[in-house]
Amino acid sequence: MKLHEILIGERVVGTTSRVFIVADVGTSHGGSVSLARKHIDAAADCGVDAVNFYIFRAEKMMIPSQHWTFHKDQRAESAYQAYRRLELHWEDYEELKKHADARGLAYLPTPCDEESVDFLDALGVAAFKIASSDITHTPLLRHVSGKGKPILLSTGMSYLSEVVDAIWTLKASGAKEILLLHCISAYPAAPKTLNLRAIETLREYFQLPVGFSDHSPGILMAPVAVALGAVVLEKHFTLDKQSPGLERESSIDTEELRSLVRNLRAVESSLGDGRKRPSSVEEENRLVYRRSIVAAVDIRTYETIEPWMLAFKRPGTGLEPRQCEKVIGMRARRNIPKDSILRWEDLTPTLSPQTDVEPPAGSHGST
Repeated sequence: MKLHEILIGERVVGTTSRVFIVADVGTSHGGSVSLARKHIDAAADCGVDAVNFYIFRAEKMMIPSQHWTFHKDQRAESAYQAYRRLELHWEDYEELKKHADARGLAYLPTPCDEESVDFLDALGVAAFKIASSDITHTPLLRHVSGKGKPILLSTGMSYLSEVVDAIWTLKASGAKEILLLHCISAYPAAPKTLNLRAIETLREYFQLPVGFSDHSPGILMAPVAVALGAVVLEKHFTLDKQSPGLERESSIDTEELRSLVRNLRAVESSLGDGRKRPSSVEEENRLVYRRSIVAAVDIRTYETIEPWMLAFKRPGTGLEPRQCEKVIGMRARRNIPKDSILRWEDLTPTLSPQTDVEPPAGSHGST
C-alpha cells in the first residue's frame, strides 16, 4: 500500500480515493436486532460505505456500581443497566454482518474486549475499529494487532504521547495497516471544541491516513474535516432522534445522513489533484475574460509603438498585457486601427540607424 492508504475489504481508503463514509449506529438499535437491520437498510439507501456497531458485554466493560447515569423516559438508570439493556447476542451480530454484506456495506463493529475481537475475526470482518476509550487498553491493542487486519484507531481524549504509545504497541504486535481517527469524545461536541487542524497534525506526525469521527451536532463540520484531509468520515446515525439512546444528541437522522453523503461527495470532487492549472471549464473563459494589448489610437505603418498608443481590453485572444514591454519600441508592419488586437505579425523590431527607413510623412512619429 502507498503512504496514507489502507485496504478495507476491496476498498482502498486514502488520499487518492473517495471519502470512506461510516454510519455509526452504535447503540441506536436499542437492543433490537430488527431495528439494527433497519438502520443498515437506511444507511445503505443513503449511500454510505460501512456501518459500525459496538460489540460489548457490560460486565466486562464497567463495574456495576459506577455512578454515571443514563436517563430513559425520565427514569434514571445506571450506565451498567443501560449497557446491559443495549447488548445484542452473538448470533445477532452475525446476522447483521450478513445483512450488511447483502446491502454492499463494510461491517465494522467496534470490539470492547478480547472475546469480541475473536468473534469478529472468526466472522471475517475486513478491519477492526478501536474506540477512543480503549486507546490505552494495551492488552486489547495487542490482541487486535495479532489478527493481522487493518485497524482504525480513534484518538478522542488523547494526548499526542498516548497516540504514540498506542501506535507503537500496535506495530510491535504485528499491525501493518493503521488509520487514525481524530475525535472529540463529547456527546455532542460543540464546533468550537473540534480542533479540526489536528487532522493535519496527526497525518504529518505519524505519516498515516487520518479520518474524523464526528460527534458534533448536524452535518456542517464533516465537509470541513474532509477539506482538511480526512479520508474517513464516521457519523453517529439513528432512525429516530427522539428515541432514547446513548448517542442521540450527536446523531443525525436519515435525511441528514443522505444530505451528508451528498455534501461529502461534492466536497471531495472539488478538491482535485492540487496541481495549479486552468480547469477544462476555464479554457474558453481565459479567452473571454482576459485582456489583450489593443491599439488605443490609429497606428500607422512604420510608427514606433509608445506606451500611450496601447490599451488593455477584452477578449484575451491577442498579445497578453504582460508582454507590453516587449511591444513598446517595436514598429508597426501595417496600419493598425484603434481598438485592434495586437499580434506579433503586426509588429517588427526597430531597425538599426544604418538601415532605418523614414516613416511616411504625416505619421504620428514625424516632425
